[in-house]
Amino acid sequence: MTRYLRAIFILWVILRYGLDELVLSGFRLRGLARVVTFGRRLEAPRGQRLRQALEHLGPIFVKFGQVLSTRRDLLPQDIADELAMLQDRVPPFPSAVAVATIERAFRRPLADIFVTFEQEPVASASIAQVHFATARLRNGELRDVAVKVLRPGMLAVIEKDLDLMRMMAGWVERASADARRLKPREVVAEFDKYLHDELDLVREAANAAQLRRNMEGLHLVMIPEMHWDFIHPEVMVMERMTGVPISQVDRLVAAGVDLRQLARDGVTIFFTQVFRDGFFHADMHPGNIQVSLAPGTLGRYISLDFGIVGTLTEHDKEYLAQNFTAFFRRDYKRVAELHIESGWVPPGTRVDELEGAVRTVCEPYFDRPLREISLGMVLMRLFQTSRRFNVEIQPQLVLLQKTLLNIEGLGRQLDPELDLWSTAKPFLERWMLDQVGPHKLWEEIRDQGPRYAKIMPELPRLLHGFLQNNQAASNRDMRELLQEQRRTNRLLQGLVYGGLGFALGLIVMQLVVQVRFY
Repeated sequence: MTRYLRAIFILWVILRYGLDELVLSGFRLRGLARVVTFGRRLEAPRGQRLRQALEHLGPIFVKFGQVLSTRRDLLPQDIADELAMLQDRVPPFPSAVAVATIERAFRRPLADIFVTFEQEPVASASIAQVHFATARLRNGELRDVAVKVLRPGMLAVIEKDLDLMRMMAGWVERASADARRLKPREVVAEFDKYLHDELDLVREAANAAQLRRNMEGLHLVMIPEMHWDFIHPEVMVMERMTGVPISQVDRLVAAGVDLRQLARDGVTIFFTQVFRDGFFHADMHPGNIQVSLAPGTLGRYISLDFGIVGTLTEHDKEYLAQNFTAFFRRDYKRVAELHIESGWVPPGTRVDELEGAVRTVCEPYFDRPLREISLGMVLMRLFQTSRRFNVEIQPQLVLLQKTLLNIEGLGRQLDPELDLWSTAKPFLERWMLDQVGPHKLWEEIRDQGPRYAKIMPELPRLLHGFLQNNQAASNRDMRELLQEQRRTNRLLQGLVYGGLGFALGLIVMQLVVQVRFY
């Protein structure tokens, strides 16, 4: 019943904000749109109505709007501008509620925790909002900090939407075999996991700390330090970062930031996190990405909001890297072979047919600037191809695909001439060399050194025991073989002696008959 009530509420919001009219107008059915909206006053602009509807529907729908907002190449300007407000300008909840949450979390009055606390939030999104403050650390040092506070009641709202999504996924799976190939239930389960992770700010702080360690030597991105004395599942206190939102391109240019280099650095950061670390920021919309204008770090990325991160196993990384490398070399046969070897397509699939299909999709996009390429269109054509060859969707890679779309959207804003392929190719080739070269061998030896050092003194004893066991096993096998041979010999002897006796009997009988005859 709860699912159906939620579905009715969603339908009511759609009608209230005239989203049905928006869809029909998008399909150029304006006459029908006027009919279905008769009697409703839809005076607000379409982009504003869409944004307000998503805000009204809750955090899952807001996140959907955030993803859409990064794809200005796919949306009209007015809608893209409105959806961009969902990145960090969702209507905030009352500051008194934020203060009460902080005091309940740390069991102290606000004044005992912060020297100053700005009541007006500096940013407000679907899951939490952020206030600036000054904190007194354990050693007495004063630090400028950002305080992230979870919105109240988020778990109940998210559970309702996820329950509805599970029901719809079940409908989709029962619809057809082709729909089951998409694994809708597994995809929803992945989404469920990431959303629940985002509701735990301790987990987010741990994600941030891991990314900060991973990125230390790259000098391309800054990640705030977590103040662990003030971390709670509902409250997170971190280093205050000062930068300009990456979407404010005019301010970046005026400050002297090289946008082309910024775009290339973004690609490098993404591929480093994915292929070197297997641990990547998976919510890279412009509201979570800023650029430093400080003299010592001018043009360096600032990453925020680490509630959603993606992880890849060593198998996933190697498979993806080989696919990308083969793709960049235009080795479509290898791409087809990798899909078959991984089990993503049925084993009886013909390599030459899959190779030709991949070539048809990808070849037109090489050596072209990003402004002439729609990764969304490429993915759509690949999806059509995958349906033909029964390619199974991999739920663990859904976040990676979403992040790729975000990266492309950011790249378009910074440098439409960016050649995504040529920028990524050298990095992937270096990574593949590191995986099989002497450096990787030395790392393996270094990592396994303590284990080998422990085993080495035991090797003589282990070898002696192994040889003894083998010798005992060999002796046992030899005894069994000899026994079997003896049994076989006795059987053969019986057969020979029996045959001789039978032949001798025949000869004797023949002699007796002859004597009587004569």
